[in-house]
Amino acid sequence: MPKARPLLRGEITYSTAKTEEVNVLHRLRYPDQRDEFFAYILEKRNWIEAVVAHHLNLESPNQCRMADFGNWQHGSFNLCVPVNVNTWKQKQQPGNCVLFRLPLPYRVGDAFRPGNGDEKIRCEAGTYAWLEQNCPDIPIPRLYGFATSTGETFTRLQNLPFLTRCFEYIRRKLLAVLGKPTPTQYVRHQPPSSISSDQIMGSGYLLIEYIEEEQGEMLSNSWPEKHMEARLRMNLFRSLSRILLSITRIRLSKIGSFVIDRSGFLRLANRPLSLEIQDLENEEIPTSIPRGCTYSTVDSYATALLHMHDSRLRHQPNAINDLEDYLYQTSALTAMRTAFPSFFRSELRHGPFVLMLTDLHQSNIFVDKDWHITCLVDLEWACTRPIEMLRTPTWLTNKAVDEIAEEAEEYDIRRREFINVLAAEEQKVEAVHPQQPSTTPKGSWAMRAVDEIIETPDACDEMYAAGVTYETRLSTIMKESWESGAFWYSLALASPTGLFSVFYKQVQPRFLRYCPDHDGFQQVMPWYWSQDFVKIGPRKIADKTDYDLRLKEAFGIED
Repeated sequence: MPKARPLLRGEITYSTAKTEEVNVLHRLRYPDQRDEFFAYILEKRNWIEAVVAHHLNLESPNQCRMADFGNWQHGSFNLCVPVNVNTWKQKQQPGNCVLFRLPLPYRVGDAFRPGNGDEKIRCEAGTYAWLEQNCPDIPIPRLYGFATSTGETFTRLQNLPFLTRCFEYIRRKLLAVLGKPTPTQYVRHQPPSSISSDQIMGSGYLLIEYIEEEQGEMLSNSWPEKHMEARLRMNLFRSLSRILLSITRIRLSKIGSFVIDRSGFLRLANRPLSLEIQDLENEEIPTSIPRGCTYSTVDSYATALLHMHDSRLRHQPNAINDLEDYLYQTSALTAMRTAFPSFFRSELRHGPFVLMLTDLHQSNIFVDKDWHITCLVDLEWACTRPIEMLRTPTWLTNKAVDEIAEEAEEYDIRRREFINVLAAEEQKVEAVHPQQPSTTPKGSWAMRAVDEIIETPDACDEMYAAGVTYETRLSTIMKESWESGAFWYSLALASPTGLFSVFYKQVQPRFLRYCPDHDGFQQVMPWYWSQDFVKIGPRKIADKTDYDLRLKEAFGIED
C-alpha cells in the first residue's frame, strides 16, 4: 500500500497529491525544515529571554522564562513562542506573557529571495504603527519591539531606558514645533553586545502582546457550529464594519505597504506585500515585483498581478496537466487582461486607495462570547489597495474561492447581510460626523506623514480640486463592485490557483450574455497570451511529466 507523507498539517497520499494544483514536492520538504528550525530556536532559549528583557526594560533576563516546546504556537507562516514575565512592571498589562513571533524562513521564500522574512517583519511593524497612530479605536495587540535578521532592533518608546526616553520625547516635541514629521513610537535601540553576538542568524522577530483567555477566543473556534445564529453574526458584522469604516476613512494616494525605516519613520515605500507574493516566491517562482515598487494607478497594479499569474504558469512544474489545460489557462489569463477596463471605474484609476487587512480570516479575529471583536492579530500582509478591491470576507459561507464562485447565490445572501449592517453603521457615523471629502484633512497627522512619504502630488486632491466626484460611502462602493463584477475580478487576481475557476464561472459569463456563440474562445485567445505560446506549451508538458515521475518516487510508487 502506498505510504502517506507528512505535511505541516496532517498527511497526504499519492492519490491526493497527484491531483493537487500546488507544488506538493516542494511542500513535502516543510516538515524536515520545520523540525530543523524549531530545534535551532530551542537552542536559543537564553538569547530569547535576554532579548525580551531588553525590549521590556527589565533588570535581568532571569525575569523571563521561555515556554516549553509543547506550548509553542505555529501556523502556516509564523512561529509564536510564549515568554512568561515573572515580575511585570507595566500594571496595565492584562497578563504576564508576551509572544516572541518569528516568520518561518522556509515558508516566506528567504532561500529564493533573501530578505523576504525581514520584509514581512518591517511591513507588519509598519501596519502596527499606522493603525496605532490613525485608528486607535481598532483593537490590536501591543507591539513591544521588533528586529530584522541583520540585527536592527527597535523598541517601543514607552519601554526605553529613562534617559533615552526623555531624549526621544524632547526630540519629538521639537520636530512637531518645527512642523517636521515625527518618527513612530518605535525607536532604534540596539541590545548590548553580549546579547547581539548570540542573535538568531537569518531570522528577525516581532515581540507582541499575548492575548489572554479572558480577552477573547479565536472566531475559528466557534464559527463552524454557531455561524447560523443571526444574533452572533450581527454582532460580528457590526464590529467588523466599524473596523473597516475606521481604516478606510483615510484615503491614500498610492498602492504599497507601510514600513518603518532605519530611523523609525513610517514610509509607504514597500511593494504591496501579500501572501500570494511570498507564497509564490517561496516556491521559487519570480514575481518581478521589486521590494521598493509602489503603484499610482489601479491598472498598473492589476497588470503586475496578472504578470505574476503568468509567471506561475511558466515556472511552476505542475502548472498545467495537458495541452487542453494549457489552452484553458492561457485563454483565461489573456481575457483577464482585456476585461480589466470593464470592471474598474476610470475616475478611480488614481485612487483613492485604502489600507486593507488581507489576511483577516477567522483565526486572526478574537471575539467575546457574543462575537463582539476584542482583538485582531497577525497584521501581516496588510497593504494599500484600490478601494474597489475591498471585499466582504470570502469565508462567510465556509467555502473555498472556487466554491463560492460556483455557488454565488448562497454567498450573496451573507454578503448582502454584511453590507446592510455596514450601511447602517455608516449612517451612524455620518450622523455624528457629516461626510467630508474622501481625502484626509490636510491638517491631520496622517496627511502630514503621507505628504512626507509620497513625492508625487496627491492624486485624490487633484481629482477633488478638478471637480471629479465619486461615491465615498464604503457600503455603496462595495455594493457597486459586486454588481459590476469587480468583486470577482479582484478575487481572481488574489488567487493564483483559483483565478481560472472564478474567471470561467463569474467573469466570462458577464460577456457571454452578449455573445453566446463562443465556441472558438480557446482556439483564438491563447495565441495572444505570449509570443512564445507555441514554445512554452511543449516545455510545460515536459515539466509536468518530470514532476509526475518525481512525485511517484517521493511516494515510493513504481511504474
